[in-house]
Amino acid sequence: MDDVVIGIDASTTAVKAIAFARNGAELFQARETYPLSNPAPGHFEQDAEHWWTALLAAVKQVAGKVGGSRVAAISIAHQRETFTLIDAAGKPLILWLDERARPQVARLSAELGREAIRDWSGKPPDPTPALYALAWLAEHRPQALGQAAALVDVHGFFVHRLTGRLVTSTASADPLGLLDIKTGTWHPRLVEAAGLRPEHLPELVGPGEICGGLSESAAALTGLQAGTPIIAGAGDGQAMGLGMGVYGPGKSYLSLGSGVVSGNYAGAVATSDAFRTLVSPTGSGFMLETVLRSGMQLVDWIVRTTGAPSAAILEKAAMEVPAGSDGLLVMPYWAGVMSPYWDGAARGAIVGLSLDHEPRHLFRAVLEGIAFEQAIATAAMEERTGKAEAMIAAGGGANSTLLMRIMANVLERPLSVSPVNEAAALGAAMLAASAVGWFASPEDAAMAMAAPPARRVDPVDALVPAYRARKAIYRDLYHATRDIHARLGAA
Repeated sequence: MDDVVIGIDASTTAVKAIAFARNGAELFQARETYPLSNPAPGHFEQDAEHWWTALLAAVKQVAGKVGGSRVAAISIAHQRETFTLIDAAGKPLILWLDERARPQVARLSAELGREAIRDWSGKPPDPTPALYALAWLAEHRPQALGQAAALVDVHGFFVHRLTGRLVTSTASADPLGLLDIKTGTWHPRLVEAAGLRPEHLPELVGPGEICGGLSESAAALTGLQAGTPIIAGAGDGQAMGLGMGVYGPGKSYLSLGSGVVSGNYAGAVATSDAFRTLVSPTGSGFMLETVLRSGMQLVDWIVRTTGAPSAAILEKAAMEVPAGSDGLLVMPYWAGVMSPYWDGAARGAIVGLSLDHEPRHLFRAVLEGIAFEQAIATAAMEERTGKAEAMIAAGGGANSTLLMRIMANVLERPLSVSPVNEAAALGAAMLAASAVGWFASPEDAAMAMAAPPARRVDPVDALVPAYRARKAIYRDLYHATRDIHARLGAA
């Protein structure tokens, strides 16, 4: 009885394997963590063998609970931009968090043309895509690339281990920055710039296609049946949107996690500094995405810095602060800025401080800054896609009553809150369910398996004009501080 699919979410800190029923109900979840290495400032690495051990343990727990014979298929969502090399002499691995390749960003932008890279790959030059970290390897550890049999993203690594085939999804490979966004094939100029050869690269298939069957050896290690289909998945950002029910025009997703990620569907290719362009998880169309690196982690920072007992206590106090935080304005670039400025030198700014301000003012001002930033990003995306009729929010920040109220007022629209805690794994499960014929398409799977919103937060008409005026001031803050931050970084 093949009535279960498994969605995998291999994040930066853990592998989660979750069994889902046909209606999207979660049946059982297993989670296995792994360490993150920070060997030097700005350097972030992991051991891919830790991923593999965690995957096997998590899937084995799920199979033991629901029964391996019930599993119809598996699909994988994963941390994006992270890569490893398959070879006999070790596996150098660099994570999406890594900052070491900023010099390579500058060099390749000069050599190939900044706009050319953006329009080929869909991603403005930035250290996040693997392209630049690979170029760093080619300069600093050329023997690693020279000995490599293949380059793989996290999805490709798992598929190779599970099936023996060197194949990955276009929606998984795309964030590496090596794909031609218009054709969904490896771009020869970008591959060459990364120090790779075509034979280094996996075969590409569309999300929702079958990558291969589970090998006998992998079946023995997981408790699943040999031949179980492994379905091409997507990066966790795109998969998360699908799991929240965002798969076509008219809807957008807003993930309020450590960083803030938002995405709108576009039927045709569009490239801009205002967003990144990614292959859609359904294989049809594209996702335009914005990223604010410093999201809810700023709440943790405020709690630590002010010595407050908890975020909940600060939030309760901040609710008594009027909209606008009594003249306090925060630019939330604690970790630099991606869209729309792509400026690694940018840093946070707190403007308007007076002796009357307290931690509760700072707390509210940070939430307002995050909302202002999101409003500007959303407006830029919607110039290309049209205004989304529905914006669906998820992540830890969606549990903040104050943030959701501020967001609705600053964005000037109602926000729906998704009840799904593991949207990326559910999005992968939707692809698996479609591939085995439960549904006619990933879109139909999303319609059937996505849970309805848990609640809705509406803007307050009386607050919208004040926030609109404050947003206009915020829009000028980056330009007013850009040169200062650049000079500080160079000093």
